[in-house]
Amino acid sequence: MDATNKKIWILDDDKSIRWVLQKALEKYNYNVTAFGNTNEAINQFNHDMPDLIVSDIKMPGESGLQFLEKVKGKFPNIPVIIMTAFSDLDSAVDSYSHGAYEYLPKPFDIDNAISVINSAFKDKVEELNDIETANKIIGTSKVMQEVFKQIGKLSKSDASILITGESGTGKELIAKAIHDNSLRKDKPFVALNSAAIPKDLLESELFGYEKGAFTGANASKKGYFEVAENGTLFLDEIADMPTDLQSKLLRVLNDGSFQKLGSSTVIKANVRIIAATHQDLKEKINQQTFREDLFHRLNVITIHLPPLRERENDINLLAKFFLTQSANELKTNTKYLNEETQEYFKKLSWTGNIRQLRNICHWLTVMSPGKEIGVSDLPAEILKENVYNKTSNNWEDSLRLVFKNDLSNKTENLYDLYVNKLEAIIIKASLDHCGGKKINAAQILGIGRNTITRKIKDLKINN
Repeated sequence: MDATNKKIWILDDDKSIRWVLQKALEKYNYNVTAFGNTNEAINQFNHDMPDLIVSDIKMPGESGLQFLEKVKGKFPNIPVIIMTAFSDLDSAVDSYSHGAYEYLPKPFDIDNAISVINSAFKDKVEELNDIETANKIIGTSKVMQEVFKQIGKLSKSDASILITGESGTGKELIAKAIHDNSLRKDKPFVALNSAAIPKDLLESELFGYEKGAFTGANASKKGYFEVAENGTLFLDEIADMPTDLQSKLLRVLNDGSFQKLGSSTVIKANVRIIAATHQDLKEKINQQTFREDLFHRLNVITIHLPPLRERENDINLLAKFFLTQSANELKTNTKYLNEETQEYFKKLSWTGNIRQLRNICHWLTVMSPGKEIGVSDLPAEILKENVYNKTSNNWEDSLRLVFKNDLSNKTENLYDLYVNKLEAIIIKASLDHCGGKKINAAQILGIGRNTITRKIKDLKINN
């Protein structure tokens, strides 16, 4: 990290603490200013602005917590790290509740303090990036960059679009992004899920109805086509639309007009259609449950959204965003995935895609006991998917993750456990390869027949 010109303020009434921290930070090219009390720092705000503050919690006069509250009230983007020699639960809770980035109990290891400060700067950059992308689609992976390019190219087009992809991949978010970057961005964006509305009500929802058109129609109502006039109508799960309604939709797409239920008046429709499905429409056509002519009318331009498992580089970026979002919603501290959990997330199949990841991040924000989220903190539904048994391009990484998991679970006698496990795997694989013939397996492994016989017995290998 380039620390040049990064300004850090240190507040502590203990001169020796200020000196040690200042000298250590200056070695990393940080620009450090030290204060013996909060009043000096508050006055300095009239002339200067820090990038980060490290403050003791108890000082003569105003406390570090009072100072923290003032800083976060006026300058919420400045990370504040609280130090204290009086480490207790209340102090920790108060620090975090007042917006502290981290809480350092004294005496602390200077290298650990430097690491926390470096992390605070890194997180600050990522947090600003999150704010900038909060209303955008998150994705740095190559496959998502291609999607972004397609959206950009469509900004001047008014053509119908078909978005394909598994459930939970964010098809409606993409449709909204297309609308927001189109010539219709100042007009309505209306979304309708064909699978979520009963089939006998879908037509009236799409086209509207007049009073008395059917039992219960006590007043006229606009349909989605009227509501979306001059804007965009997003038809999600288009494959679930009944075939008779598909014909009426095709008519609107062809001549740009429709009629409300119970009315003979023809209404002109100026609406752009974006449709989406997680199903194979060509297969639906073969099954005669989806009209081929409608497919070609909708499929002018196709955007395919990749499943989350194909966006490995985006998984933890999305997780960080959802954890921050959930913490803001619940008004609690933002939690983070430790390195092991980040690797675990990359190996999951994510059958529910982004929707599943968002729900799990919300669950972790509520249920995970600490700020750091380990693999053992994950919900049972995730732990059931044993990623360690999946084929990996790097078996050493897989083995390392398994070992870390046992370390976190405080399993004892790990050396003997792993040596025995590896021996059993090697011998069993060799026997399988040799059709169960011990002498051939022993020869491959470079051990004696008596040795392999003893190992089979000691390791309880079924042969």
